Amino acid sequence: MGDLAVGARSGHEGPEDRPERSDETAAPAAERHSGSGSDSSDGDGGSRETEGQEPQPSKQRSFWRELPLLIGIALVLALLIKTFLVQAFSIPSDSMQNTLQQGDRVLVDKLTPWFGSEPSRGEVVVFHDPDNWLAGEPTTTPNALQTALSWIGLMPSVEEKDLIKRVVGVAGDTIECKGTGPLKVNGKSLNEPYVYPGNTPCSVDDQGGQFRVTVPPGKIWVMGDHRQNSLDSRYHQQDEHQGFVPVGNVVGRAIVIAWPPTRWDTLPIPDTFDQGLSVTAPGALGLIGATPLVLWRRRRVTTRQGA
Repeated sequence: MGDLAVGARSGHEGPEDRPERSDETAAPAAERHSGSGSDSSDGDGGSRETEGQEPQPSKQRSFWRELPLLIGIALVLALLIKTFLVQAFSIPSDSMQNTLQQGDRVLVDKLTPWFGSEPSRGEVVVFHDPDNWLAGEPTTTPNALQTALSWIGLMPSVEEKDLIKRVVGVAGDTIECKGTGPLKVNGKSLNEPYVYPGNTPCSVDDQGGQFRVTVPPGKIWVMGDHRQNSLDSRYHQQDEHQGFVPVGNVVGRAIVIAWPPTRWDTLPIPDTFDQGLSVTAPGALGLIGATPLVLWRRRRVTTRQGA
């Protein structure tokens, strides 16, 4: 019915009406064709032809083209982290039992030494072999994959000769072992709960188990927690450094046992070393001792002047 109504209506239109209708229909067409003309540059927001159209999405780069770039960035970041921040190390022996077990992986803080911080008593540190301490120890030849992973810090280096021990004494400390112990630092006996069960703090032998040493500047004295199974500072007193480890050889402090997951734990400084072990300098002792004498003499002079 609608179509028929429209047809009947259009049949009664006169010729005079057609131009008027053609003008009405032509105007919008003109406007549509003028979209790229003056209307496209008006201040009301651009061309009408582009209104309502969605912007064309930019073509994304292929994932496979970006993959080498991502791998390169990851390798650079891993290398920077290994060099300046944290590095993984593997425990090769039982000398630090039960604190560390053979095969544990520890994360070592390498950032702190860059700011001039030196090792403190009680810290577990990794250090480069100071004087061929690892002579005679078995070595393995790494394959290409192990070499690559160790280079970026994802695996400990097999070629680097590093050791891990606990710092017992720092510069100025006097360390002493008599009989089976206890170990003494600056005359104070240490309570060492971290020593391997069944071990004595000191070993009774002529190889180095009995000693009394004073740590020189720039050096540290290190010992393993498994005292009867650790060739540490005690047994290298005839070496060039007399058993001491130069601070410059220290790679960093072991802070976390990262692997295996069942062994995950932190490595804090034991309460053993919160006993006020520091030695007061002789000059400071002299100053403290002289203060009462100076005050007494000054009071006496003042009394005489008043009289």
